[in-house]
Amino acid sequence: MEIAEDPEFCSMIDRLRDEIGNGIGEVPAAFGELAGTTDPEELHQVLTAPGQPLWAREIAAFKLGLAGDPRAFEALVLLLNHRDPERCVTAAHALTRLGDPRTARAAAALATNELRIAYALLPVRLLAELRAPESVAALITVLERRLPADDPHWRVGLACVEGLGTLGDTRARPALEAALPHPRLGPAAAAALGRLASGAPAARPSG
Repeated sequence: MEIAEDPEFCSMIDRLRDEIGNGIGEVPAAFGELAGTTDPEELHQVLTAPGQPLWAREIAAFKLGLAGDPRAFEALVLLLNHRDPERCVTAAHALTRLGDPRTARAAAALATNELRIAYALLPVRLLAELRAPESVAALITVLERRLPADDPHWRVGLACVEGLGTLGDTRARPALEAALPHPRLGPAAAAALGRLASGAPAARPSG
């Protein structure tokens, strides 16, 4: 699939065009030029040149990521932990397609950083999608921290439960059993445990 035909790319361009238009009233010509270029060196220059706006760095990192260029890795990891969830979604999409072996380790570090737990939802979902050696241990760690009933980040815990059910690793059983009494996590934990017991293919985490 051409990058221009990728649904996530089209969604990102529409979002960024709206952001820029709301901020300065018009979209600069450089926006269209960057969105249209396929030159990896031009894209990399945008990532490394000082003073580039966030929208330009996001477009460049995304396009390099989909092209499999490892020079996009650091920028995409930063976007994966951004306060704007839509930027996290875009970064996760590009990181999955980049296929860099460092991605799972970086996602695990972001997911388990309790100081940034409010922004951990996409790193958690990415870990489940990657099915990497680091995934199960990281998801268990994050889930165990989300078990108090008054924890405000229960959605992150729910993503961990869903991810562990998807991965189907029996090491997750104690953490999933501990989640059963949780008012928000319990039903998903029961479903995940059922998949572990049956060995059935797991559904993907909800979007």
